[in-house]
Amino acid sequence: MTDTTSRPRRWLVTGASRGLGRAVAEAALAAGDTVIATARKPAALNDLVAAHGDRAVALPLDVTDRQAVFAAVERAVELAGGIDVLVNNAGHGLAGAVEEVSETQAREELEVNFFGALWCVQAVLPVLRRRGGGHIFQMSSIAGVTTYPNLGLYCASKWALEGLSETLAQEVAGFGIRVTIVEPGEFRTEWSAGSMVRAVPLAAYDDVLAKRRHGLSGVYAHLQPGDPARLGQALLEVLDADPPPLRLLLGRGAAELAPRVLRERVAGWEPWRELAEKVDFDA
Repeated sequence: MTDTTSRPRRWLVTGASRGLGRAVAEAALAAGDTVIATARKPAALNDLVAAHGDRAVALPLDVTDRQAVFAAVERAVELAGGIDVLVNNAGHGLAGAVEEVSETQAREELEVNFFGALWCVQAVLPVLRRRGGGHIFQMSSIAGVTTYPNLGLYCASKWALEGLSETLAQEVAGFGIRVTIVEPGEFRTEWSAGSMVRAVPLAAYDDVLAKRRHGLSGVYAHLQPGDPARLGQALLEVLDADPPPLRLLLGRGAAELAPRVLRERVAGWEPWRELAEKVDFDA
């Protein structure tokens, strides 16, 4: 394997104040790289900046504001001299049955998880093209591969991100830009507690979603099997890979579940193969 990204590397990490974004930023800094870490409330990153001097910079950023995203990328380039790695991590969860979520909640979920990532990609690509390469990590989820009751809009946002990212990878490969879709399973963060938005429940779903609602209530926060610090190290390993993976499952549960889901999908198509072929014009 060959390192395809210059060292020390310059990272732009969104949603870096906590959780997986914070773990990635810490791993990059521990490796001697420079990190421009963004968050809605950058004061949460003061300790990271204090510990690493001018190799860590915190910037305020709401990724749903496209103009602010472009301004932040421009500022990051001024401060670091360029960008080598983008980690599109900013996002949040939305719990609720498809019928339960409000229009505002649904739009906000896509604004952050999908459009926020799109704006960051659009802002960073000119920088990477001028540089002649780089790496974009799109932080998806195992929920971008399969689906879960009570998480329909969250899953939809990640499926949209995966479709965008796979297309993106094809479009930018000729510029030497690598794209990796990161698909974590359950990691020990506050995702199901502090960062989860919840729809107003309908009584009709009380029995159907009882188990799922309990699981997303925050009761299991910080009990998940995945270690965020090891996820950060895994991304460093991917940067050294040639070629790197387009999709990266992280966590034993995710690595076991995704292949099973895809096998079930193929098995569901096969009985309808004859019908699929009947809709074409005759040869």
